[in-house]
Amino acid sequence: MKNRFVSMLARRANRSWLRFSFQRSIHRFTKKNYGRILAEAEAALKNREFHESDGAYSVSDDVIVRQGYDLKKKTEHKFKNLYAGRTGERIMIHAPDTAVEFSAGASVFANLAESLAFIGVPAEILGWHENTREALDKFKPTLLLSIDDMGYLGRIDWEEVRRYREANELKIGLMAHLAEYGNTPLGGRLDWSRKHAIDFFYSFRDEQYVRERKAYEPFFDAGYEILYVPFGANILRYYPLPGFDRDLDYVFIGSRKREHSAFMKDVAKRYKGFIDGNGWKHAGRFRFNRDRDRYIYARAKVGLNVHLPEQLEWACEVNERTYQLAACGVPQIVDHPKILEKLFSNNTFFVADTPRQCSDYFDMIMHDYRIGQERALLAQDEVFAKHTTLHRADSLMQQLNEMPGP
Repeated sequence: MKNRFVSMLARRANRSWLRFSFQRSIHRFTKKNYGRILAEAEAALKNREFHESDGAYSVSDDVIVRQGYDLKKKTEHKFKNLYAGRTGERIMIHAPDTAVEFSAGASVFANLAESLAFIGVPAEILGWHENTREALDKFKPTLLLSIDDMGYLGRIDWEEVRRYREANELKIGLMAHLAEYGNTPLGGRLDWSRKHAIDFFYSFRDEQYVRERKAYEPFFDAGYEILYVPFGANILRYYPLPGFDRDLDYVFIGSRKREHSAFMKDVAKRYKGFIDGNGWKHAGRFRFNRDRDRYIYARAKVGLNVHLPEQLEWACEVNERTYQLAACGVPQIVDHPKILEKLFSNNTFFVADTPRQCSDYFDMIMHDYRIGQERALLAQDEVFAKHTTLHRADSLMQQLNEMPGP
């Protein structure tokens, strides 16, 4: 027992040292200029009417910017008010505030709500501290989405939900959440769901993965359907911008994890870039701002992208960053999430299976940016064609329409 305890402490100390060592090794430029780059992005955002005018796009000689501008216009035209006057659904999405610790969840749900509204489906966020009764009575939703986790469900007044349902039609869908990723045992949560008349579950993960992984079987055995709403690029927020020099070697916006230590360390040590997100010592308190991010991406020669261990082990999903970087037209060096080849064709990204390969790809792009540009154009085209949050919102509506009635 003592030896195991000592071994556990040694592993923790080693992980802490890796993170500390990585932070110290980040290029001096990246740490020193973090605040300046952030301030420049925020200043540019205040003048977005100038930077994002049709005139600014028309004089751009950047092929990635011109392609992205055309694709954005065509995609928006395809989906604008697609469901207006065709549906009675009013969707309320329970989401955390855009506080530091909830930035990822806030992003996913905000993107979905905005995309639903864009395609003509009334959608609104039920805020983290909002009064349940007041919100329900004001918006009059027909569908409420939340997460199968007491950290979320405990913030909803379920007696008020029951009261509202007595006089109004309201379906409730919860995100299917596995105990393997830190939640409570599924049996108890399914009992809670039956007690509160939950109608269905949904998942941001790939349908084939959910149906084949045994841990999800209790949802189906209990008679529940699972709807599928994978991540995507919210092209109302993420798109290329004209008139900006690509003066940053790389950008990485994401929470600090130990997985980054090995994958990014050599590049972060040798090259000048921008790193932001929860947990980065030089960045201080992270402030979530989707609009500002595109002004930083516009300056990047390369986007670094690292996934969680579960995304590398299981063919379940790629992160939002994969789609966002592609929509913004940033050449992307990514580790190897297992589902990547199912979602994107070859030569859309630089897929690095080792830290050394990441460094080699980076050096190659720095030597000849046209190599990165070619793949960025392909990735951007594929994202706008099938991986935007407008596509996801449309798919959700189709799945809801196909669900059996009460």
